[in-house]
Amino acid sequence: MVIDRTGLAEFLRRRRAALQPEDVGLPRGRRRRTEGLRREEAAALCHMSTDYYARLERARGPQPSEQMIASIAQGLHLSLDERDHLFRLAGHNPPARGAISEHISPGLLRILDRLDDTPAEIVTELGETLRQSPLGVALTGDTTRFSGPARSIGYRWFTDPATRALYDPREHPFLTRMFASGLRELATLRGPGSRAAHFADLLLARSEEFRTVWNAHEVGIRPHEVKNFVHPELGALELTCQRLVDPDQGHSLLVYTAIPGSESHEKLQLLSVLGAPARP
Repeated sequence: MVIDRTGLAEFLRRRRAALQPEDVGLPRGRRRRTEGLRREEAAALCHMSTDYYARLERARGPQPSEQMIASIAQGLHLSLDERDHLFRLAGHNPPARGAISEHISPGLLRILDRLDDTPAEIVTELGETLRQSPLGVALTGDTTRFSGPARSIGYRWFTDPATRALYDPREHPFLTRMFASGLRELATLRGPGSRAAHFADLLLARSEEFRTVWNAHEVGIRPHEVKNFVHPELGALELTCQRLVDPDQGHSLLVYTAIPGSESHEKLQLLSVLGAPARP
């Protein structure tokens, strides 16, 4: 496919102008004169330099890579149809939709952008964290930093002891069964060539514990609504997890709250002060 530089530039300008600061969790400020977002704001959301983004809007510069276009689509909160259109304008075939897609819907992003006062994250069906709220990072650390199979919390549970340190030891036996059960269901649902099946094969080769629970053939073990975290500085936190699901993309927005007046609620107030816990 051939890049349509003029069409790409016009589309980016239109989409930037259509976004308001409040749509992406930014303050409006008193002296704003720009219609929609400023170029530097859009560039920051897309994780690129202002100069690079500006050249795209001026129909200049090299053809952006697929990775760059995906970042722009997410940064500008595009719908799936808009994302696919953007890829074609840039001279690329659109990526697949559905469970293997990592493009977060604008609706979930808008909600997450407003959750500055509570831990929250958007995850894939394999438990890969795509985005976190600031307090989400403060609670568990930056779980978007992992790569490969380790992006999945279910995979890390059996391969990285630091993952288990974030949860009450009394919950470990249940979580071990839950992660194995969930992966078995996904591997069956998505088929032998899926990433879920690949992760299962990797864990069968690496973890004796996983082999034991996998061979039990348990399915249907669902997460508890109440999660018992262990923060390295605050200690035990009992948090209720609410889940909002995007069925088209297989993504979930997880929001963690504490009962008002409880000890865990008081500890949550301290998270923004402490920041992200140190990596083990």
